[in-house]
Amino acid sequence: METRGKFSFPGGVHPPEGKQYSQGRPIEVIPNPKQVVVLLSQHLGAPCKPVVNKKDTVKAGQVIGSSDAFVSAAIHSPVNGTVKDITLAPHPVLGRTMAVVIDVDSSQNEPKLPVAGRFDAKFDVSKWTSEQICRAIKDAGIVGMGGAGFPARVKIEPNPAMPKTILIVNGCECEPFLTCDYRVMLEWTWQVLAGIRLTAKAAGVEKIRIGIEDNKPEAITIFNNAIETLGNEEDIQVVPVKTKYPQGGERQLIRAVWNKIVPTNSIPPVIGACVVNVATAAAIAEAVVFGNPLTHRVVSVTGRAICKPGNYYCPLGISVQELIDYCGGLTETAAKVVMGGPMMGFAIADFSTPLTKTNGGLTFLTRKEVTESKFNQTQTACIRCGRCLAACPEKLNPTKIAHAVKANKLDVAQEQYFMSACIECGCCSYVCPANIELTGYIKTGKLLVARARKKA
Repeated sequence: METRGKFSFPGGVHPPEGKQYSQGRPIEVIPNPKQVVVLLSQHLGAPCKPVVNKKDTVKAGQVIGSSDAFVSAAIHSPVNGTVKDITLAPHPVLGRTMAVVIDVDSSQNEPKLPVAGRFDAKFDVSKWTSEQICRAIKDAGIVGMGGAGFPARVKIEPNPAMPKTILIVNGCECEPFLTCDYRVMLEWTWQVLAGIRLTAKAAGVEKIRIGIEDNKPEAITIFNNAIETLGNEEDIQVVPVKTKYPQGGERQLIRAVWNKIVPTNSIPPVIGACVVNVATAAAIAEAVVFGNPLTHRVVSVTGRAICKPGNYYCPLGISVQELIDYCGGLTETAAKVVMGGPMMGFAIADFSTPLTKTNGGLTFLTRKEVTESKFNQTQTACIRCGRCLAACPEKLNPTKIAHAVKANKLDVAQEQYFMSACIECGCCSYVCPANIELTGYIKTGKLLVARARKKA
C-alpha cells in the first residue's frame, strides 16, 4: 500500500518533529485525582454558565455548565464528587475564567476506561438517523479536539444553504512532539472509523477522505486494511499527505486532499467541505453509541524534560501538576512547559492550570532547548528577505501586518493586510532570520481589535 504523501499545500515549514519521546508509548489510563477543576470555557463560542451550586453532589457525566447560545457546548463532570467551589481558575488561553471545582469521591470513582474494544468491523451505522446523531453530539458537548474547539454539532449538522459533499478527516497531527492522535489511530481504529461514518451520515455526505501525514506509515496501513475489511460500504479513502507543518490546518488539509481553496475569512461548508479530527470522531462514536459525554481525552505528555513521557487517557479538569507527578516529575533541566505543541501551544507558569477538551498535549522543554531556540535569540531589524511570505500558508505578508500593529495602525493591518485571515501557525516567526516574533504581533493586533469592537 502506498504510504508516501503526494499531496500538500503552498508554504509551510518542517520543524524538527520530536515525536520519538512518546509515539511508541501505548495509551495509559490515569487514576482519578483528588480534585478536578472543570473550566466553563473550553471551546470557541459562548462560555457556559454553571448549573450546579456549591456543596451539590454530582455524578460522572452530569451537566455542570451550559449555554443557550447556538455556538456553544455543554460541560460535564468527569467524576463523582461534591462541588467545592465555583470560582476563577487559570486558563491556558484566556488567563483566568470561571470553573467548577469538584472534590472527587474516592470511594465511588474507578477510572473511566476507553470503549475502543467495543467497536469492530460489524458496526452498523444505519441504526441511527442524522437527527439522532446530531442530538447525541450536542448533548455530549463535543467540540473539535484538534484545534480551536469549534462545537462539533454546529459544524456537522446539515444546512440546506450550504450542502456538504465531502467529509475530510484530519489524521495529520503536524504539531511537533504531539502523538495523541497517532496513538488513537493505531489503538482505536474501529472506534474512529465508526465516528467517521456516523459523522458522514449526520452531515449528509457520501465521500470521505482521511488525510494522514506520511511520517505515520503504520497509521496509513492500519486504516487502509480496516477500510478494505469494511468492503467499501462507503466511499472512504486514506490520502497520504506530505509531512509538513501546518498540514493539519483545515484550509491546508482541504487544499492538499481535495485541491480546493476555502475563500479568505470564510468556512469550509461554503465550498461543501466538513472537517473533523480523528479524536473528535472517536468521541462522536462513543457519544452516539453509548451516550457518554466528552469528559476524558488522550493527552501526550512529552519532551526531554519529563521523566516518563507517554500518551495518557485523562479526566478533563486534572491539573498540569497532577500529570507531572504521575509522570515521575520533571528533570533537573526543565525550563519551559507548553500546553500543546511548541508551534501553536501556550507556555504556562501556573501548574494548577487544568486540562480542557482542546488540550492534546503538554510539552516539557529543557533549558538547553530553550536557550538554543531561535525564539530566544536577539531580535534584529527586518532585512526584507521575504522568507515569511514564502512560508505563510495563507499567502499573507506577516511583516506588513506586524509593522502596522507596532505602529498602532490596526485598521491598516486589518483592512489592507487581512490580519484576521492569519491562522497563527507561527511559520513566519519560525523562518525569520531577524528573530522577530511576527505571530506574536499579529495575535496582539487581533486582541486589540477585539477589545475595540467590544467597547464599541
